[in-house]
Amino acid sequence: MKFGIFFELSTPRPWTPESEHRLYHESLEQVRLADALGFDYVWCVEHHFLEEYSHASAPEVFLAACAAQTKRIRVGHGIVVCVPQINHPARIAERAAALDLISSGRLDLGTGRSGTWTELGGFEADPDETKKTWDEYVRAIPQMWTQERFRWRGRSFSMPLRAVLPKPYQKPHPPMWVAVTSPGTEIDAAERGLGALGLSMGPVSEYAEKIENYKRVIRSCEPVGAFVNDQIAAVNFLFCHADDAEGVATGQRLAGTFNYLASQLLSTREAFPTRSYPSLGLLPGLRSEAAKRADDGGPSAAITIGDPARIEQALRRWESAGVDCVNFLLNCAETVPQQQVLASLRLFAQEVMPRFRSGEAR
Repeated sequence: MKFGIFFELSTPRPWTPESEHRLYHESLEQVRLADALGFDYVWCVEHHFLEEYSHASAPEVFLAACAAQTKRIRVGHGIVVCVPQINHPARIAERAAALDLISSGRLDLGTGRSGTWTELGGFEADPDETKKTWDEYVRAIPQMWTQERFRWRGRSFSMPLRAVLPKPYQKPHPPMWVAVTSPGTEIDAAERGLGALGLSMGPVSEYAEKIENYKRVIRSCEPVGAFVNDQIAAVNFLFCHADDAEGVATGQRLAGTFNYLASQLLSTREAFPTRSYPSLGLLPGLRSEAAKRADDGGPSAAITIGDPARIEQALRRWESAGVDCVNFLLNCAETVPQQQVLASLRLFAQEVMPRFRSGEAR
């Protein structure tokens, strides 16, 4: 199993002139440490207008700094919002290729279409069109990367024959993913040969069903790119502490803070009901799962918080379901002090990660 870290870049009010500056530089410190400890991925989302919850409106800038300050960790640009009012596909292809060059071939590109009306409405995008535009983007971008010159006449965009530059360092091109939140998106991913980047945290049994569907369909897919990226990633919270009670208490504060901020977001389905958004997707799943308690009053067995033994047990559940990678949210709205975040990463890498690297019996 692989492990990554996942950034929303959230910062609480009251804001000071130093708030966002501190947030970005503490996040970069976490990335440098994760690279040194052997983590596999760093992902950063793209969000707009989501006060406190996410100040990650220019993830390509943050990830360029990550790439320049690390040696091995893969750089996950995702999800990139594939909506023409927000991003032209040629600009996505150009930015992603530049990141791949800076990182010497460590880029993964995650795609999606946004789930909040705050963002889609802010750019005056039509929710009924976002799934169609996403489909067009994931078919066009690999061609922009691999063809010397590219032209397109389509539903969401058109362009005359042009050389889309630069080209990515990885050949034929970087791996591509899609955010899996709404029901059935795992099938959309599999049909197109894309990795399933899980951004909802339902029960492990629910993931197992999605994984079974994904694996069944991807065997006979028609990939939109030059190869099939047959991988499934999940997202989770991480706080690892030698004292289980302390780890659980701090981890629950982290999850609870995220749940509170997520509950303030205006989902597209709530504001603009449409067939394109049949599920609330990410936010309620994260809220409900993190809020669950086991029969003994402890955290859900699926949440990776507590001491190393508890976290290993949770990860074994995800591993047994067929998840290839778990990406961790390390902090939210600065709930956890920076030194504790770094200590949690170190302890996880020392005590938990080797148990999944060495091929020990489950």
